[in-house]
This record gives sequence, structure tokens and C-alpha cells, in this order.
Amino acid sequence: MSNGRGRLRVGKFVTATVLATLALAGCGREQAGKAPVAAPQAHVGTGQVTVSGDDRIAATLTWQAPAVALAAEDLEAARTRAAQALAAGRLYADAESAIPLYLAILRLAPGDPVAQDGLQRARTALLAAGDAALAAADDDSAALRQAHTVAAVARSIAPREPAVQAYLRQVDTADRLWELNAQAERDLRAGRLGESGDGALPRLREVLRVSPEQPRALQSLAAVESGLIRRAEDAGMRGDFDNAWHWLVLAARVRPGSDTIPDARERIAGMRRARIARLRDEGLVALQQRDGEREIALARGKLAEILRIAEPGNAAAAELRARIELVTHYGLFHPGQAFTDALGSGARGPEMVVVPHGALRMGAAATDEEASDSERPAHYVRFDRGFAMSRTEVTVGDFRRFVAASGHRPTATRRGYSMVYEERNGNFVRHSGIDWRSAYDGAAAGDDLPVLHVSARDADAYAQWLSERSGQRYRLPSEAEFEYALRAGGDGRYPWGDGPPPQGAGNLTGADDRSPGGRRWRNAFAGYDDGYWGPAPVARFAANAYGLHDLAGNVSEWVADCWHDGYRRAPEDGAAWVNPGCRTRVLRGGAWASAPEQTRSAWRAPAGVETTNARVGFRVVREL
Repeated sequence: MSNGRGRLRVGKFVTATVLATLALAGCGREQAGKAPVAAPQAHVGTGQVTVSGDDRIAATLTWQAPAVALAAEDLEAARTRAAQALAAGRLYADAESAIPLYLAILRLAPGDPVAQDGLQRARTALLAAGDAALAAADDDSAALRQAHTVAAVARSIAPREPAVQAYLRQVDTADRLWELNAQAERDLRAGRLGESGDGALPRLREVLRVSPEQPRALQSLAAVESGLIRRAEDAGMRGDFDNAWHWLVLAARVRPGSDTIPDARERIAGMRRARIARLRDEGLVALQQRDGEREIALARGKLAEILRIAEPGNAAAAELRARIELVTHYGLFHPGQAFTDALGSGARGPEMVVVPHGALRMGAAATDEEASDSERPAHYVRFDRGFAMSRTEVTVGDFRRFVAASGHRPTATRRGYSMVYEERNGNFVRHSGIDWRSAYDGAAAGDDLPVLHVSARDADAYAQWLSERSGQRYRLPSEAEFEYALRAGGDGRYPWGDGPPPQGAGNLTGADDRSPGGRRWRNAFAGYDDGYWGPAPVARFAANAYGLHDLAGNVSEWVADCWHDGYRRAPEDGAAWVNPGCRTRVLRGGAWASAPEQTRSAWRAPAGVETTNARVGFRVVREL
């Protein structure tokens, strides 16, 4: 089509294949996906063009001047009509167009100077119209068909004119570029990007060699780059980073200097970082099970995968390797270790249990219909270090030693009242004379019960006292730490999973529970009975997987976070989300009198910092 005799023929007779594609495909790329129509056949060889099939194609391959009936006496009028048609831009479409009229005049009066001049000016206007059509023909099939029609007319009236021959060569080039673009677009749809030498890329390179700034080819070139980047990202999602970088290198060669490559490179690097972090966390979770060699082997497998994809000296690999060594050979602290700190004068603090560091998906799942907006969005939280949490809630006995040693006057003591459960009417009501020494119903509390009627300020003061006496840093748990410890590696709706609580799961509201006066809960877990109405002495129910008691029930607990209406912009490292001077804090964990939906792992509620009642206590965390 573009070399030797073939090129000359294209200049003389417009390429049938491209024209057939244009005529039958309609508007080019917008018509992709329609059923193909067989191209008509053009036969060239005797100076005649014979077209079988669609006559619309024949009209673009050949042009025959419309018949003009003209007698000698009509010449002057014909000259006038031709001049008017030329002025109006009507060049060749019908018998009243300029070119057919001038040709008819010259047949009747050869050498007529007016007709010769008019025909010359009409040819100039015709080629100008053809140039305008070619300028839009890169991706406009109608414009390319128009350019072909102009070529047929121009070739008919002045086949040897240099300007006409130059125009025919331009049409030939436009045909060639169209076909290259069309084939490249078909390659793109088929996924043949051409990075290995056959497909869209080399065809587009050829187009741009001829027409360096052609928008259609540049757009397809960007699509090739995007396709290679997509392959890189797909490989990254599979964890195949060797291939991901390979595809990115090829993409960078498509459009050197493209600003999409650095962004893609960072996305792939982010995928690698995220995969490494996830593998590290999975290895840590495996180590937390502490069930034997199988879990250690699983963690080592995660480490091997990190080392395969990470750069030398990667911190996550070093951390996981160190933790594997720690679990294998022990150390000063290890997950699940229990200890107490000396407080001076022979006293010791509450028993603490080391909670292993790791990660959780914090908040309510999208499928949890009982969740509030404040429990969302669910988000990823990772703890870079473990922490120790008191095995149980702080007890009345623990708090008694604190008050005696520190002289602290708790909120309810100063205020002279708190909220207690009243058996007579089954409600919570305010009673005077109630403070930390009181049980849920106002009676004297035993030392092994969780301390009640304490405010967030009282809980903070107790943690501060422990810090001062032990020389270690004690505090209330963050909300993330509480949920992490509550879930203990699970991801169910409740701390024990997704179904109803198994017997012994904790001190919860069970439909089979009975108050001392025979009352029952109206909203409770069906078929469940824990044997208590009111808080139970601490540690009466089994510990969870982290060795902690009563997180799933007994009493709700203060945490360190200020109340926020949701988790957007919440810390990702598990730290407490604190606003200086906030007066509303967060309560976490179900209680002996909580509805089932308030026992979900993601449940949270706001409470004023000086709130005290018969359902709320606290426990402490000690930093390692």
C-alpha cells in the first residue's frame, strides 16, 4: 500500500480496503464492537475502477461529473451560474455546482478563458476543502471519507497537476495512518500491547514517526502505558513484585518522562510495604497462639516470604525474626507472661498479663445491622509494641489500698451519691451515701468485687498512683487496646464469635438469669444463665485467649479516649485519641446489665468524666 507501484496506485486510485472500513464502520472507534461487514473489492489495471458491493464506497473511489445539458446560447448564463456556485462553495455535488458547469463550458467552448480560470479557482478551493478534511481525519471517519471524495474529484479534473498529486499522497498517508491506528486499537482491546515487538506499540510508533503529535496515536500510546502499569499492579496484588517491577520498566519506556510512572512506582512500593506489614502481622498472630512448633513454623514461613520481597535490612523482617527468637528462646517479657510490680513497703500492684503486639480490624463490620455510625469506619490498627493489662478489673480491695495510701477522695464520696440498681422497681436510681465501697444495689461491697461508682477521674488517679509507687507507667487502656484485648485475635461480632454465648462466656444478661426478687431481663441472650444478678467477683469466668478475665461482661469499663462520633482520623497506632480538657470519655465492654447489642466487640458509648453508677468500673494497662 505504501511502497513501489502500490503507493503510486494509492495515489491514483484511493485504497479500497481503508475506504471499505470507513464506509462500513461508520464513525471509527465509536463503532467498535459492531459486527464487521465484508469490504467491497476494487479492481485496478485498465484505468477503470470496478466496485462490487456497497455503492457508497464506489462514490468515494471514483467521481463522474454530473451531466450538464448546455447549448451555445447558454454559455453566458452557465458562466454566471458557475461563478455563483464557486462563490457559494458548491464545487462538485450536482449539475449546478461550479466544477461540472465549468467542465461543460470547456467541452462546448475549449479554451474558454473564463471557464479555465474558474476551473483553476475551483480546483484550488477543492484542495483547500480536502486539506481541511485531512486535518480532522486522524480519528474522524467522516472527514477521511470527505478527503477521499475530494481526491476522486481532483484526480478526475487534473490528474497530472503537482498540487493534486501532492494531495493524493497526503490521502495515501492518512489512509496508512488510519489503518495503523485502527489495528493498534484492535490490539489494545485484545491485550496485545506490543511490548515484545508485535502489537499496538510498534504500530503507534510508526504513526508518530510520520505524524509526531497525532492526538489519536498519543491517546492510544497512553493506553499502552496504562495497560503495562495495570499489569504491574496486578502482579503487585499477587505479591509477584519481580514481575511488577519488570512491567513498570517497560511502561517507563513507552512515554519517557511521563508523570504517571512515579505515581505507579509509589503504588507498587506501597503494595509491597502493605504486604510486608500484613505478613509481619500474620507471623505475630501465629506466635501469639503459643501452641507449639506448628505456629513457629508458620511464622517462619511468613518471614521467608518477607525476605523474598523486601529490600535488604527491612525492619519488619528484623522484627519478626526477633519475635520468633523471643518465642523460641523466651526473654524478659513474652506474650501471656503474668507479673506484679512492687509498690514499696511490701505491697504489690495488680496482676498484669503481657498482651502481644499485633494488629486488628477495629470497629463494626458493614454487615452489622445493630452497629451505630460511631463504630465506623472499621479501620486497621497496628501495635508496634506489646503492653501489659491487668488480668481483671480493679477490685474494691485494690481501690481501698489506693484510697488509704493516697488520701484521694473519689467523685461519689465527695458528691454523696451514685446510681444503684433498685430491686423493687427494676430500675437504676440515684441514692445518697453511695460510693466505691458500695455494691451494685447499695449494699457493702466485698473486696473481690470489681470496684463500682468510680468516675473516669478516679480511674486516672488510681493509675497515676500506681505509676508513682512502682516507677513504671500505668494508665487506662486506649479504646483500641481494649478492643484488641477483648477480641484476643478473633474478628467475630461478639468476643466469643458470631453466635450466641457459650455457657460460661461471662457475666452477661441471660434470659434465664433471675434477680433476688425473681425478675428477668426483657432483652437478653436466649437460653443463657451465668448465675449472677449484678457483678460477679472478678475472675469467676474463664480467661480469654490473652489470659484476661471479664472483658466480655461483668462491668463496662472506662478507657483513656475522649469521645468522638466515629473513627475518621482515629490514630492508627493504637494510641488513645485524646483532646485536652475533654469532658466526655468512652465506655467499652458489656456489663451484667447490658443489652446483647451492647456486648458486641465493637460497641462503645459516651459518658461524662464524672459519671458514676453500678455498671461501670475499670482496669489498667502498664507500658512495657
